[in-house]
Amino acid sequence: MKKLLLYLVGFVILASQSSCGYNDMVQKDEQVSSQWAQVQNSYQRRADLVPNLVNTVKGAANFEKETLTQVIEARSKATSIQLNADDLTPENLEKFQAAQSQLSGSLSRLMATAEAYPDLKANQNFLELQAQLEGTENRISVERQRFNTTVQDYNTYIRAFPRNFFAGWFGFEKKGYFEAAAGAQNAPTVQF
Repeated sequence: MKKLLLYLVGFVILASQSSCGYNDMVQKDEQVSSQWAQVQNSYQRRADLVPNLVNTVKGAANFEKETLTQVIEARSKATSIQLNADDLTPENLEKFQAAQSQLSGSLSRLMATAEAYPDLKANQNFLELQAQLEGTENRISVERQRFNTTVQDYNTYIRAFPRNFFAGWFGFEKKGYFEAAAGAQNAPTVQF
């Protein structure tokens, strides 16, 4: 009887030392959602900034209409894809990232076109908006990196033993990461 009581006391002490981690899983899930909101905030800043950049460029110079059209279409596509924190599957993140990558590519072409026209460089508004756009792209990169770090922490936590059992029981699922666009490892070629 004493041995059984000793085992019961030992089990209670052990159980009190290692909980199922539900509250921690909720906290980490909320951190992922919060960081996702920061990523969306950075993309929204870019979406709001692009029309101003395009309007300034249109007013300052008349150049390659196709580039401006591509930027406008890419911005429209990028802002049409809405993704909330509950839908952060790798497939949904890939679709979201593809639309954002298309906008980034169009913006790169716009910047290259602007460099080809020296009279645009004289326009102070263009330079200021160009600097803001570069800063926004850096913010997006930082927020995406922070998001991936938060997701890594969350995924590691819910997949560790014994929390992986509890995570499955409570419906905590692995979240997807932002990944580099296809061909991102290749350095871009700059031609003058």
